[in-house]
Amino acid sequence: MTKISMNVNGKAVSGEVEGRTLLSTFLRDELKLTGTHIGCDTSQCGACMVHVDGKAVKSCTMLAGEAEGAEVSTIEGQANADGTLNPIQQAFQQYHGLQCGYCTPGMVMSAAALLKENPKPSEAEIRTYLEGNICRCTGYQNIVFAILAASGQDVPDIAAQ
Repeated sequence: MTKISMNVNGKAVSGEVEGRTLLSTFLRDELKLTGTHIGCDTSQCGACMVHVDGKAVKSCTMLAGEAEGAEVSTIEGQANADGTLNPIQQAFQQYHGLQCGYCTPGMVMSAAALLKENPKPSEAEIRTYLEGNICRCTGYQNIVFAILAASGQDVPDIAAQ
């Protein structure tokens, strides 16, 4: 067992892990941050997306020990300080960018990373960026609309229907 420490959603945390423990497992099982979903265990679906030192990372591909000393953000840390939804979360709600909700945490985390890199992405850029995230319910269109809205851009009228 190895002792690790990191900041998760602005709070110092520590724990003991086996060398093979994935960051996703540490977040879910040790810290009880279950918004980070495990959808495939093969890095295909993106449901486990978190930010490590400001970079989007599929937490099922990173060992917990590799996050030693890192700043980690999960979906639980995305709301505003008063607990209200942030603009990306609000847009996902407003534009129905979720259905079953399983992929939603990873989509929101990916959207946040995209908008940090590119504050005004085109629809094509959004679709390209989301290629590492799988949604089996929405058909992606409303997710794209939500990200456009969160970036402050106009959303096609069809999104209001």
